[in-house]
Amino acid sequence: MKITNNFKKNLFVFLLVSFVIVAPVVLFAQIETGTGNQGNLGGTGQTGNLGGGESARVVNPINTNTVDEFIKVVLVGVIKIGIPIIVLALVYCGFLFVSARGNSEKISKAKDALLYTIIGAAVLLGSWAIAELISSTVLQL
Repeated sequence: MKITNNFKKNLFVFLLVSFVIVAPVVLFAQIETGTGNQGNLGGTGQTGNLGGGESARVVNPINTNTVDEFIKVVLVGVIKIGIPIIVLALVYCGFLFVSARGNSEKISKAKDALLYTIIGAAVLLGSWAIAELISSTVLQL
C-alpha cells in the first residue's frame, strides 16, 4: 500500500501540533508529595527520590479550577504566541510583494498570503473579543 506525500505531510503536521500542545504540560508538571516535607521528596534529607512508600501526584501547571479560567489562560497563551507570528507573516507578505517585481502571478500569490494572514489575525483577535464579551455578559448576570 503506497502512502501519498499529502498523507505524510498531514501526519507530520498533526504530530508536530500534538507535540507542541503536549510537551509543555509534561515538561512543566511538578511532583508534589503528600507528606508536607518542603523540598524533600524522600524525607531522608535527600532530594529527588520518593522513599518510604510516599505517593506523588502531578500538579496542574495552569493552576485553574474552572473551565472559564482554563479557557481564559489558553486564549491568553494563544494571543501571546499568535501576535508575533502574525507580525512575522505580515513582514513575509511585504517581502513577497517586493520580490514580485511586477510579475502578476507572484503578486497574486502575495495577495493571497496577505488575505490569509489578515483572516488569521481576525480569527485570533475575534476569538479573544468574543470570549471577553461572553465573560462580561456572564459576570453581569
